[in-house]
This record gives sequence, structure tokens and C-alpha cells, in this order.
Amino acid sequence: MEVRLEPRGPLRGETEVPPDKSISHRAAILGSMAKGRTVATPFLRSLDCLSTVSCLRMLGVEIRLEGSALVVEGDGPESWREPTDVLDAGNSATTMRLLAGALAGRPFLSIISGDSSLRSRPMGRVVEPLRKMGAAIMGRDGDRLPPLAIRGGGLKGIEWNMEVESAQVKSAVLLAGLQAEGETTVRGGLAARDHTERMLSLMGAELSFIDDGVTVRPGTLQGREISIPGDISSAAFLLAAAVLVPGSHLILRRVGLNPTRAGFLSLLNTMGAMIAEYDYEEVDHEPRGTLEARHADLRGVAVDPERVPTMIDELPLLAVVATQAEGETVVRGAAELRVKESDRIAGVCGELRKMGARIEELPDGFVVRGPVRLRGAEVDPRGDHRIAMALAVAALVAEGTTTIRGWECTEVSFPGFLQLLETGLTR
Repeated sequence: MEVRLEPRGPLRGETEVPPDKSISHRAAILGSMAKGRTVATPFLRSLDCLSTVSCLRMLGVEIRLEGSALVVEGDGPESWREPTDVLDAGNSATTMRLLAGALAGRPFLSIISGDSSLRSRPMGRVVEPLRKMGAAIMGRDGDRLPPLAIRGGGLKGIEWNMEVESAQVKSAVLLAGLQAEGETTVRGGLAARDHTERMLSLMGAELSFIDDGVTVRPGTLQGREISIPGDISSAAFLLAAAVLVPGSHLILRRVGLNPTRAGFLSLLNTMGAMIAEYDYEEVDHEPRGTLEARHADLRGVAVDPERVPTMIDELPLLAVVATQAEGETVVRGAAELRVKESDRIAGVCGELRKMGARIEELPDGFVVRGPVRLRGAEVDPRGDHRIAMALAVAALVAEGTTTIRGWECTEVSFPGFLQLLETGLTR
């Protein structure tokens, strides 16, 4: 599917963004591991989250979509049954890695696969700790790549030191630890997303936090009603568009403001955006609030590598924003972008160069020199939803028409994004 975009007038008005994708995944999986009913509202009906729901149904979980809610009738992981076919995680690494942790505790065979993009993503980082706990796991390329075959059960708690700041690895080990004998401690990953820890606490898990990590003890989760905030990673694209397009004034309500996800917001403000944040509240252990953005003149920045995990999904968008900022923007310490849904460093640099950007690819990041007037071009997001939406934002400030091929990839995280851009949000 191709879409054609041209520069447009200001984005004005107010709206809500889709429910948080990371929290939606976790509500489905933890609800399926819990005893009793879990109702998560609103639940993101993106392709990635629906892949998680489909896999859980194949494991025998009673799970259904009712209006905007996800309803799970949980009976604990002991009720899960061996699937009769391969579990298809689609494009979702969250589905594969978190389910690998949950399935590591189940005494039957499961095979998890996905699309061609997912089958190229590194899984050794979850295979290694889960094997150390006692699960039998095999994969391709020396057990490094999917599909993964898992025969679980008989787990023992471990202490695991994470080498990569990965919320998915941390979550996989914690979900296995819930079903293990003794304590399981994960050290490191303090800058990575903490949605799993927050939801585990909400559902009654016995967690303790240490200076450099978290410990979980085996136990039973209890079903809960869970209110899911708007996805800050989805909000980022609209906020960036408002900051870049002259005359824009945009209000986004009920956006998740988890501090492990807010790095891009603070960076935009460092660049001169002055995004306002108010109506702050915490519901079901997750903070949320209203964000207000206007057009602003921006300046380039150097991104501290320690801040990269808090904005990892927004870095392709940052490259677009940086093309309109005065001076040089440098991102280092982001090699993890090479193993996302695509090689996001090569992808965003290559496609933005087609539009006239002065952007240099680094092994672990990029350098952008601005400002430049982008020009419309035919671009290919390489099947990556984050790159596709970043290029759509670039099209709003480019001369002429930009044609984006493969737009359907955006359905994995932000259904309806194009419609919001085309309407300009005015109410």
C-alpha cells in the first residue's frame, strides 16, 4: 500500500492516542497467568497485540475482546495446555520474548515463530537465562534466532546480570521466576521500561527492588481491572509534527508518562520545544497526563548514550526532527537500533538522504546537520512502522509530494495515524 503526503497547514485541536502497546501486551500475558478475571481498558487492537492474544488462545486461555476492553478469564499458568500448532508472534518481539519467559515454566513443548523480520531478531539474550533456570530451548543459528522450541518446567531461580538494557529480557526472566523454585534476581536494565514490574506489583507478585535490579519470588497473580494509558511512543509522532509545522497547537490527553519512556519528551524540550505537561495522575501504577505542544524553533543536541533506552523507539523520529534543528544532532550508543524490526539506523539514514537530509550513519547511531529544506521523494520504510511514521512527519515539512511504500506496516502499532495527519486534528 502506497500513501502520498504533501506539506499541510498547522495541526490544531486535541485528541487521544492509541492505548499503550507495551502495557497492552503485558495485560494480556499477565492476565493469562493470573487467577480470576482481568479486564484491560482500552486495549490496543494493533496487529502486534492481536498476535499476543492469538498465541494465548492457542494455549487454552479464555480471552476475548469486548468493545474497547480485553477480558481474560485466568486460571493460572498451570491451566495452559500444549499448543497443537506453532505459535505465531507475527512481527512482535515482545510477544515472542515475554511468552518465552512464561512458557519456560510450563512442562510441555511450544514452538514460537513469526514473520521474516521477527525470525531475524536476536533471541539468544532470552534463551541463555531461561536455559540457566532449567528450561530446554532450541532455535536456529546456534539457538540465536527464531523459531524457538521450548520445553519448560522444573525451573530454579537465578541471579542474572543483563548485558543489554532490554525490558523484554528482564520481563522474560521475571515471568519465568514467578514459576521457579526460590528467588530470581535480574540485575541491570534500570533504564529499560518497567511496565512489567509495575503490573506484577499491581497483580500481587512479591517483588523487592535493589540498587541495581529487582527480585521476584514464586507466587500467584490475581486478576485485576487495568486502565491502559495512551502510548507515549505513538504520541511522539504527533508531538513532533506539531513542533515542526508552523502555527500548530496540539493537545494530547491521557498519555502515559512512565519515566522510563519519557526521554524523547525531555529531549524535545532540550532542543527548544517547551512541551507542557499537566493533569498528572497515577492510575493502576502507571502515570499519565495531558501534553500540549506548539511549533518551535529547535537547536541540535548531543544525546547522552545513557538516555538512549528511554527513547529507543523514537530515535528514527529524532533524526527527522533534527533535520529542522539549527546545528548538529549526534546520537551514539544506539546499536540496538540495528536489530529492531529493521536496521533502523541504515533505514532512516538512507531514506532521509533521498529527501535531501544531511545525515551520516554511525555504527551505533547517526549525525544530522540542520536545518535543511527536505524535498518530497519516493521512500521505503523497509517494513518498519516507526520509520514509516517518521517519514510521514518528514513529508509534512518537505517540498512537493512524498510517496511512502508499504504503509500497511504501521498497523502493528498505530492504526489510524494517517487519518489523524490528513484531518489535521481540528475539531
